[in-house]
Amino acid sequence: MVGSPVDRARVAAERIAPFAAAIDRDGRLPPEVAQALVDAGVYRLLVPRAQGGAEATPADYVATLETVAAADGSAGWCAMIGATSSLMSVFLDPVLATEVYGSADATSCGVFAPMGRATPVDGGVRVRGRWPFASGCEHARWRMVGVLVEGGPAGGGLADVRSVLLRADETRIVDTWHVSGLRGTGSHDLQVDDVVVPTERMFSLFGVPRIDGALYRMPFFGLLAAGVAAVAIGIARAALEAFASLAATKRAPGAKHALAGREVAQLQFGQASARIAAGRAGLLAALAALEAELAHGCSVTLEGRARLRLAAAHATTESAAAVDLVYHAAGATAVYDTSSLQRCFRDVHVATQHAMVNATATALAGRVLLGVDADTSTL
Repeated sequence: MVGSPVDRARVAAERIAPFAAAIDRDGRLPPEVAQALVDAGVYRLLVPRAQGGAEATPADYVATLETVAAADGSAGWCAMIGATSSLMSVFLDPVLATEVYGSADATSCGVFAPMGRATPVDGGVRVRGRWPFASGCEHARWRMVGVLVEGGPAGGGLADVRSVLLRADETRIVDTWHVSGLRGTGSHDLQVDDVVVPTERMFSLFGVPRIDGALYRMPFFGLLAAGVAAVAIGIARAALEAFASLAATKRAPGAKHALAGREVAQLQFGQASARIAAGRAGLLAALAALEAELAHGCSVTLEGRARLRLAAAHATTESAAAVDLVYHAAGATAVYDTSSLQRCFRDVHVATQHAMVNATATALAGRVLLGVDADTSTL
């Protein structure tokens, strides 16, 4: 592909932005938007170069998702889910990985939570279950689901947890995504009824990647959290741009100056801008610190993982706070469907609910940094 991942994302964002209102109204990405994401290569952003992917740096990964999300939050979210789901490529047999991700239009999604069951059979496992929050499933040719393997090692736990890769036609979408924000992500439930999946399509995200490289030694869940934060930052950027445009012309009855000339609006806009900038800087610093550890031949430390999760959660909550500031500063104008500010407000607050960046995630990072015992398997 021509240009950097971020350059391609800018081109995609220009194509996506005119569809933002329709995405929110219709509750799905139209074909034109889905194709723009494919053309930008976002679904293969983290796929190894050996398998035809970009193998992007963490900084480019964040900037790419932020750029798409600034055009539309739902499109950015689907890009994030597709990009992080593609990390499963490094846990698959290389031949299968190339089959799944080798083509330019490769698309995947995934639900890690082990909400299903897998029963061993000759040559594979029989899978059944239902998984909520399958973002991007409507456009994904391959869908990953988490399962508990029946008859696993005594004591259960992570030893029983596996991920299974399914073709789209092996799953059924249950229409459940009727929500306040990020409406266009199509985060419906996936249903699987007694599908036999070959052994080579079952793997563990807690295992050792088959392909080496600094990117693939980064914590999987940390990269996922960083992606969620990047989307929130992009949404917040869009809110600030919408407010700036509104503030340049909006006047209260009898006012001498437009909203932009009012000191309180200037203060709120400045505070919002600082929150976004600080959140982004903290996130990129945490990623850079982990990259430095890996560059020196070290493994990522538990503290490093905790600081990345903390930075991602903080960037997300600060992005939401920034949107809140300009939403309130805009006054009653922001409540109309014609205002993109209300869409940003709804979208960013859905992002804050994700398990990778919510209050529980922040508390987990705090426990680690305090030296308190904690289950860090998904850190």
